[in-house]
Amino acid sequence: MNTTILRKSVLGIAGLAFAGGVFAGPVTEAHAAPAVDAKAVAVVQADKVDKGKLIPHGVQGKQSRIDVGDEQTANVKAIIAATKKSGMDERAAVVAIATSLQESKLENLGHLGERNDFDSQGLFQQRPSSGWGTVEQITDPEYSTMAFLKGLKQVDGWQDMPLTEAAQTVQVSAYPDHYAQWEQQAADLVAKHWNN
Repeated sequence: MNTTILRKSVLGIAGLAFAGGVFAGPVTEAHAAPAVDAKAVAVVQADKVDKGKLIPHGVQGKQSRIDVGDEQTANVKAIIAATKKSGMDERAAVVAIATSLQESKLENLGHLGERNDFDSQGLFQQRPSSGWGTVEQITDPEYSTMAFLKGLKQVDGWQDMPLTEAAQTVQVSAYPDHYAQWEQQAADLVAKHWNN
């Protein structure tokens, strides 16, 4: 048999098989295009936060990270909601969340007895005796965040400061450099939850 005829026959049969599979072949569930989950698309779109705005000065020093459970996630969302309510931006939320990570690991702590630092309580370990509010107020995530942000607003040029300096100016901690270690996780949490 002539090789040219054989080659044309093979290519013709292959072409028909391909065309038949593409145009006439059955489409089964396994081969169908996957359905698009609207929630998944919304999550991807919600994550569009200007990450350069979250950490404008870069992180300082070694970064720490903790696992965040349901209660802590609820507190992150409460901090973000209070930040928005106060008219402040994502960077303010990063400073607030990093501060809460250092002070309470994002847990709304009541009085810890002998382990307590004086009368410090809540997400930011604020003290009623220092004028932050009553115990009921400072253990309310919205109130305590608004109180922290009110203090932050009073810090001239806080937006241009390293996170640890801005947080320390508000908190007046015995360990002023410890806030810096939480900046990356705080930024990640803001990026994840800001638009939810």
